[in-house]
Amino acid sequence: MKITDGVYYVRQNMGGHVHAFLLDDGNGITLIDALYDTEPHRIFDEISAMGRQPSDLKNIIATHAHRSHIGGMAELKSRTNARVYAHEWEIGIIEGKRKATKVSIWPKSPLAAYYTQFGLAVCFDGHKPCLVDQSLKEADQVGPLTIVATPGHTPGCLSFYWPEKKALFVGDVIVTWPRVEAGWAGLTLDMKQNVQSVGKLSDFGDVEIVGVGHGEPIPHGGMRF
Repeated sequence: MKITDGVYYVRQNMGGHVHAFLLDDGNGITLIDALYDTEPHRIFDEISAMGRQPSDLKNIIATHAHRSHIGGMAELKSRTNARVYAHEWEIGIIEGKRKATKVSIWPKSPLAAYYTQFGLAVCFDGHKPCLVDQSLKEADQVGPLTIVATPGHTPGCLSFYWPEKKALFVGDVIVTWPRVEAGWAGLTLDMKQNVQSVGKLSDFGDVEIVGVGHGEPIPHGGMRF
């Protein structure tokens, strides 16, 4: 689905109305996150709808290493030879060397997301391990994006700013499903730190587009939102 020229998204209900974003800056496609499925047919279908080829996918970036966002990463890398990027803290999880940090099994709001919380509580990752080519930190650049460190949901959560498009892609720091809030309490490891990261993102005063990991993106008026 197209938000504006060069900015597209793919959605999947499994994993909590999860979204991935395809960004085309004319020099190739950068993908933010890879949905829940290990088979990335949804992403390939959207690349085709963009009028591009799988070989045009050059970069794959993880906001963080929860299954909902890295399910298709290994297959995408294998079929396209795209480079994979993530924060250093998340790399061991993506590569299958350790499990994602457990969360509480006791239900927390929103209850609509509890099945996702339960999976993380019992350490059901289930993704295919994927080699990460490069770690990322604050102010690094990948494709058209500037990296913004936004810890809280996990210690290595990253957000991404595309100045030309006045767009922020914030992973699970902010969600819009089933309601708008600063992350899901049941899956966020440090909510106080996560709220501080929301405050950091509010410094990007020209933002119009906000892409979130769970729920529909905000195509206009992102900073007011």
